[in-house]
Amino acid sequence: MSIIVTDPETLQDPTQQFNPPAWFQQKQSEAQVQYDDLAAPTRRVENWRFGNLKALDFSDYTNAPFSETEDFDMQITGLKEASGQFIFANDSLVHAESDLPEGVICLPLQDALEQHSDLVERYFMQNESKLGSAKYAALHAANTVSGLFVYVPKGVEVQHPIESYQIVSGDKCTIYPHTIVVAEEQAKVSVIEYFKSADEGQSLTIAVNELYAHKASQLSYISVQDLNLSSKMIMLSHSDADQDAQTRNLTLNVGGSWVRNEAFTHLKGKGSHADMLSLNIPSGTQEYDQRTYQHHGAAHTYSDLLYKNTLYGKAKTIFSGLIFVDEGAHYTDAYQTCRNLLMEDTTEANSMPGLQINADQVKCSHGSTSAAISDEEIFYLKARGIQPQKARQLIASGFSIEVLDRLKDEAIETLLLGYIEAKYASL
Repeated sequence: MSIIVTDPETLQDPTQQFNPPAWFQQKQSEAQVQYDDLAAPTRRVENWRFGNLKALDFSDYTNAPFSETEDFDMQITGLKEASGQFIFANDSLVHAESDLPEGVICLPLQDALEQHSDLVERYFMQNESKLGSAKYAALHAANTVSGLFVYVPKGVEVQHPIESYQIVSGDKCTIYPHTIVVAEEQAKVSVIEYFKSADEGQSLTIAVNELYAHKASQLSYISVQDLNLSSKMIMLSHSDADQDAQTRNLTLNVGGSWVRNEAFTHLKGKGSHADMLSLNIPSGTQEYDQRTYQHHGAAHTYSDLLYKNTLYGKAKTIFSGLIFVDEGAHYTDAYQTCRNLLMEDTTEANSMPGLQINADQVKCSHGSTSAAISDEEIFYLKARGIQPQKARQLIASGFSIEVLDRLKDEAIETLLLGYIEAKYASL
């Protein structure tokens, strides 16, 4: 599906004609106080080890302004088949269409607050930020006015993914998109969220997604970060998986100058299963900082984390992950793997995997590797008539495929491969 956002006069100011419920206003007021009270991270904070603290200077950024004359003209291309497509520009809804089963709620956050206030309250910002960005989670909660709320009732399957686009325009502007996805018992849903720049302005995106997979449900969330190379982003993700539920969370980073991803997965019910996936291709001076937490809170739970980074130029990646197993969470099966492919000697990859186990009869492992492409691999491909530069790109592409294969969805794999190939083509 391809849509061109061409008519800025259709934009609706998200701050106008919006009368949020009292609980939401209170939540935002409390969040602002919390943001003001919390200190900014320092080198003494373990969750910011190796992090770029200078990137946290947001003093000259302001909330993205609404403007009827703002030009958001750009090509939007997504999946050929989608159950819904929502496009937001500077936190304003500019396009919405959906074809969903009866009973499914899929609405912009403002509409959901007006029409389903009690339901949104049950899920909105219910989780403590534990991976270092509590201050910025509070800043998000105090300012968010836009995003997507998806609720799939018991036993309902949404056949095709729901797409949400978050577009930012302007210099030194900030947007605060918020996504909530709820899959009730035995429900199934997938959501793809894209983050894009409409111009070359230095923007800041502070995004939160909250994913709730109830008993025996299946929930997938995929984020594609393709901002311009002067923009910053903080994304905070929280997933809950109840008994026998399955969650899958994949992040693809190709744009941005500095990006911080924090992913917390809580396996709350017996038999729950979580895949945590990430694919990152930084180049130039891009920096991707990723922190993860696999919290096993029940027996017979399974999680598998696979993060892969392909680094060019003077790019830098940071990975810090923890598998935490509660007392009584016996027979936990958990894996954590971070692989770094260093395409040039000037790149920097930092990996800090960890385990904390408080139960018996568990199977947990973690590991990290950093390596360059070997001369033997290049020689092998050169002997078959492939030029060295093309050979290196082929090896890098093959390195990425393992992550995409975990999705088990050909249409989404093809979509993400398009972003990956575009990134390689720009190098």
